[in-house]
Amino acid sequence: MGYAKTQRYHGGPPPMNSSIYHFFKSLVDKKEKFVNTEKLESFEFNQDIVSASSKGVFPDLAIKINTNDDMLQGGELVELKDSKTYVVASFNSTIPTGRKNIKKLLAENSSIKQQMKSAGNNIESLPYRDVYYLIRGIKAKKQKIILVHGSFFETIPVEQLISKSFSKVIEDVIPNVQKNEMQKISKLFSNQKAFSKTRTIDEASVKLRFRVMTEVSNKANILNDKIYPKIKPNTINLVLPYEPQLTAKFGKVMNINKFRIIHLKHAIKGNFLVFQSILFPD
Repeated sequence: MGYAKTQRYHGGPPPMNSSIYHFFKSLVDKKEKFVNTEKLESFEFNQDIVSASSKGVFPDLAIKINTNDDMLQGGELVELKDSKTYVVASFNSTIPTGRKNIKKLLAENSSIKQQMKSAGNNIESLPYRDVYYLIRGIKAKKQKIILVHGSFFETIPVEQLISKSFSKVIEDVIPNVQKNEMQKISKLFSNQKAFSKTRTIDEASVKLRFRVMTEVSNKANILNDKIYPKIKPNTINLVLPYEPQLTAKFGKVMNINKFRIIHLKHAIKGNFLVFQSILFPD
C-alpha cells in the first residue's frame, strides 16, 4: 500500500512512530469511550500522531509521516463517517478512494497544508497518501467501529465511475444515442472538477454548482449484518486490503494475539484482512 520511502531521521526533531496502525491502537486503547461519545468527531483522538485536522473538508484527520520505520510509512488521511444505523453515511461532495495525491489535495486545502508543515513533516516525501474511513454504525445501542481502507469503496476507478454514471443519464434523456457520441460526452465529465465548479451565468441572480453525493451500495455496506456477518456488533475493526506483510506490520504496533484475524471477501471485488477486538461487553 506504499509507494515511496519515508524521510529518515538525520538530526532535527526526534523520530516519531505514527501510522494508521498507531492510530488504530490509540482507538483500541480508549475503546470504552465510544459508548459515551455522541458524535464521532468529538472522540478524543491522540493528537501526538495527528498532523492536521479539519471539519467539513476532506480529510477530517491526517496522520503524521512515520520517520522511525520504513515498514510503516504513516501519512494516512482519515475521514469520519458516523451513522445511527447500520448503513454507512453518505459521502458529501467527495467520492471515496483508496489513495490521494497530496499535492492536489493541499492545493485545495491550505489550512491542512499549513498544519502539516507545522507538524514538522516533509510533506513531499510521501506524494501519495492512503485514505481510510473511520466508520461507526449504531443499532439498538450496539456499535460497530470500523477503520477501513478506501479501496473497499473504490472497486472501479473514480473517473470510470463518473463517466459511466453520466452515460446512464444520457441514456435516460436520449434513449437512441449513438454509442460513440455517448462515449465522447461522458468522457468530458469523467473529471469531477469539470462540473463541480461554481458557474456564473449572465442575467442569473444565482450561481449554480453541481455537487456529488456518494452513497455506498448495499454490497459495499460493511455495516450490513447479512452481507458481512463477520463484522460483529460491539467490535472495533481494522480492515485492510490483503497483502502478505499485514500481520507483520500489525504486530510491530499491537499484540496480535489479542485480536481475531478474519479473512473477508468483498461482495464485489477484492480480499481484505480484518483485525477485530471486542469493543465493550454486551
